[in-house]
Formats: sequence, structure tokens, C-alpha cells
Amino acid sequence: MPLPLYICGPTASGKSSLALELARRYDGEIINADAYQLYQGLETLAASPSREEQSECPHHLFSVLPADEPLDANRYRELALPVLEEVAQRGKLPLIVGGSGLYLKFLTHGPSPVPPGDPELRAQLDQQPLDALVARLESLDPEEAATINRLNRRYVTRSLELCLLTGQPVSRLREDWKQPDPPGLRGLYLDWPRDELAERIGERTSQMLAGGAIDEVRHLPPAATTAAKAIGVREIRSHLAGEISLEETRDLIATATRQYAKRQRTWFRKEGWLTRLERNQLPEGFGI
Repeated sequence: MPLPLYICGPTASGKSSLALELARRYDGEIINADAYQLYQGLETLAASPSREEQSECPHHLFSVLPADEPLDANRYRELALPVLEEVAQRGKLPLIVGGSGLYLKFLTHGPSPVPPGDPELRAQLDQQPLDALVARLESLDPEEAATINRLNRRYVTRSLELCLLTGQPVSRLREDWKQPDPPGLRGLYLDWPRDELAERIGERTSQMLAGGAIDEVRHLPPAATTAAKAIGVREIRSHLAGEISLEETRDLIATATRQYAKRQRTWFRKEGWLTRLERNQLPEGFGI
């Protein structure tokens, strides 16, 4: 059976177009590893492949979940493993594509050996303002606080919860999670100069806002939890409420996306099994 090939990188780095080129060249099928592209109704906001792109080869795990269904890395692993196995058994090349580092880590190396959540502690943390949680995390684990998305309350709360439950920094737990890479693990990491990537992010943000993302957020179900954490939801909701202009919305989304891309680059650069590509150009003579 063909060994899977992982295509990773920050947002707007060209992962989808590269995956499509490889699928054409090597008879592959594309499997989504982006948290928000799994959701129905967020196709524009999450920059999912277009219908035309998806018609060129089989695509899996795109727009498969209702927007109000919760999702985490372990649930993604449960969804993705059977698909990956089925594609490989048919003799097709599985191309796993995405920028959600934790989801990919669960898929390639297995679940993280960290304790489950504590409902009582979580309830206590949920009563505190986000700024207070961030400050507490900074005092307990400055390294984690420097890399996490501080605007994502769920991420901040979970990191702080792990610190309190284990009595040690969660960044140390992540180091302990570093397991030997499984045999046959292979992947590509798309890297761009920071200024060029920022320009691509700005262009994508403008296209997204002009292409239907505002309506997607307008129709997002009130019960959506995980889906509502996507970059752009909070900003577009502020715009719909008349609190900020469209231009301000664009600038805020582009800034948040650049910050997220920086965290993605930091994550993937630590994954030694990935082969770095300058921009999204395959080296001459590249073969599977």
C-alpha cells in the first residue's frame, strides 16, 4: 500500500494547490487535516478547496460536520484514520493536507498522554476573565503563554488546566510527548518569507470577505462552539453588530491570521520528519 504523504504549512502557503498537483501526478486522494474545513457552512472562511478543485480528484473530510458539533484532535483522529486506511487499501496515494499541527500530531504519533479535563476545575476557570487566565498562564508557563493563541479562551483554559492538574508547565508535557517518529513517516513543510506570506494572507482575507464569509458567519448556529473559534468569526460578528467597519474587519482578520501563521511555522519547524520546501515549489526530480 502507498505510504501517506503529509503536506503541512502555515495558512495561505499553497498547501491545497500543491496537494492537487501531487494528486494528479501520483494518482492520489486528498484528506483534510484543517480543523475548520471539516465544518459545513465555513467553506469560504476556512479557505476550503473550491468545487472545481475538488472535482479534479477525490477529497475527503471536507464539510462533513454540522457547524454546531464540537471537535478536538482525538475526534479528528477517529474520523481520519479509517479514511486514510481505505484510500491506501485501494492503492491510491493518501495526501493529508492541513495546518492544524495538533490534529496532524495526533494522526501521525497518536494521542497526547495528558490527563483528561476536570469539570470542577474547568468550571472555576470559566468564571474568570480571559485576561486573568492569560496572566496566570504566563506566571506558570511563560513558554506556553508565548506561543498559544491568547484570544482563544478554550486553548488558554486547557493549557492552564493542564498546568494545574499536573503541577508542571504544559510546555514540558509537550516535550515529554516527543515520541520517535513512526517508520515510513514522510511529509512536506511549505515555508515562505514572512513578508511574502503576509501579503498572501492579506489578499486571501480580502477575497474571503468579498466571497461570502460574512454570510457564513451571519448564519453560523448559536450553538456552534468549536466552529466559532475560527479566525474571522469574532471580527465579522463585530462588523455585523455595527461596531467596526469592513476595512477594520479586514485588518483585524489579517493581523490575527499572521499571528496564527507565525505559531504554525514555529510548530512545523520543530517537526524534524518534515522536508522543508521554499514556498510551494517541489525540487527538480521530486518523486514519490
